[in-house]
Amino acid sequence: MLLLNGERHRAIVAGLNVTGTVALVCIAVILLGMSGAGTREVYRLGNWPAPFGIVLVLDRLSALMLLLTNVLALATAVFSLARWHRAGAHFHSLFQFLLMGLNGAFLTGDLFNLFVFFELLLAASYGLLLHGSGIARVKAGLHYIVVNLAASLLFLIGVSLIYGVTGTLNMADLAARVPAIAAESRGLLEAGAGVLAVAFLLKAGMWPLSFWLPTAYAAASPPVASIFAIMTKVGVYVLLRLSLLLFGEGAGASAGFGSDWLLWGGLATTLFGAIGTLASQDTARLGGFSVLVSSGTVLAATGMGQVGITSAALFYLVSSTLGISAFFLLVELIERGREPGADMIAVTREAYGEEDETGEAEEDVGTAIVATMGLLGVAFIGCALVIAGLPPLSGFIAKFALLAAALNPTETHQNGAVPGSGWALLVVLIFSGFATLVAMARAGIRIFWASPDRTVPRVRVIEMAPIMFLLIICAAQTVLAGPVIRFMQATAQSLHAPAGYVSDVLEAAPEGSRKAEGK
Repeated sequence: MLLLNGERHRAIVAGLNVTGTVALVCIAVILLGMSGAGTREVYRLGNWPAPFGIVLVLDRLSALMLLLTNVLALATAVFSLARWHRAGAHFHSLFQFLLMGLNGAFLTGDLFNLFVFFELLLAASYGLLLHGSGIARVKAGLHYIVVNLAASLLFLIGVSLIYGVTGTLNMADLAARVPAIAAESRGLLEAGAGVLAVAFLLKAGMWPLSFWLPTAYAAASPPVASIFAIMTKVGVYVLLRLSLLLFGEGAGASAGFGSDWLLWGGLATTLFGAIGTLASQDTARLGGFSVLVSSGTVLAATGMGQVGITSAALFYLVSSTLGISAFFLLVELIERGREPGADMIAVTREAYGEEDETGEAEEDVGTAIVATMGLLGVAFIGCALVIAGLPPLSGFIAKFALLAAALNPTETHQNGAVPGSGWALLVVLIFSGFATLVAMARAGIRIFWASPDRTVPRVRVIEMAPIMFLLIICAAQTVLAGPVIRFMQATAQSLHAPAGYVSDVLEAAPEGSRKAEGK
């Protein structure tokens, strides 16, 4: 319907997009409630049993990622209505295709359909990154496309090797077969898993595979950069899911495969991102490097392979993603006031007279806000606190929980000593938080206090409301930290005990019998 209406009925298309996204949020809330009881829901498409048919699997982790994705999408879709959805063709159609790919990637239970959903979301992201056109955006978009095509090729090679050894691509069936792989075939299996991991690490932005990310995210239009905050988490999600499912403690000789790479690569990524934030003179690039800090921290926590650290990492993942997404939306508003006359944004620096992005006059939407600078300042401080991990917001609780789990000798090591990885995580987290604080404080002083030529930007409710919505969720995560952490702990415990996932998927009843039983 979105494609059929095209650009002739923009208001109808925009309404369909927002309505559809609201429906997705409601569905995600219901699914999160269903998963909260600890039961997994397995839906057999075509009613063929696993591993022969396609299955969608809902558990706590997938439900959490669905809700996070669609909440970000709702904020982004509303923000785009102010003007950005008019900067190019088919914004709303591409947006819904992106959501389809993201939601499918979090729900699928086999590697082949994971590849399908990855390609779907990547195809939509290519169009969205180029949305608004402009030289900087086209250059970054071409790099982004080439890098992700290479990642897709690696994905196919890795999947092919794994299928050649195991004869299946169903994740649960793979987990059941990996411990029984013959010694002479185990090298090929691990080679396939390694190639597959490189594809996911590239999407997750692990250093040194992250060279493309800050530039691409800084060049994207604000709503696109905001929803892209969840894109790296797709790679992180798959690595977290597969590393514990296929190479957990019950994986025989392959137990713990690749965990050291995740740990030290994640720490290196966090360090690289922290240094990048210090070096960034552009607020959008600062946001791009903050994405690397977030991804690196979760990857390092995944590599440590402890239940407590995994649960803290999930709390951090939600908090940091919300904060970074809000920051990308805020960037345009605060930069708009610094460059009067550039009504699109300063993010891409095309506003220095090189390009007219829309080619048409924009109609203002919504009502202008009084006390604009005060609201922008409060929002900026809120984003800075969440991203840097300072009290009293959720970023501080997340980092405190990470360090408490990493330095807990009863969990980290049998002899009561804290391992070197725990101390390394402590140093890296403190440094990244300090670097982000310095970078954000410097940017805040430059934007709000040291700009003599600054004019107060005309900010509208429809632009400010999504930012405050995301920050309020961060505040709610802080107030409800106890229940949220208990949910994350239950999620982490189920991830570290994959036997239940395997049996639930492989023994799922046919749809007919489920209906007869009233399920």
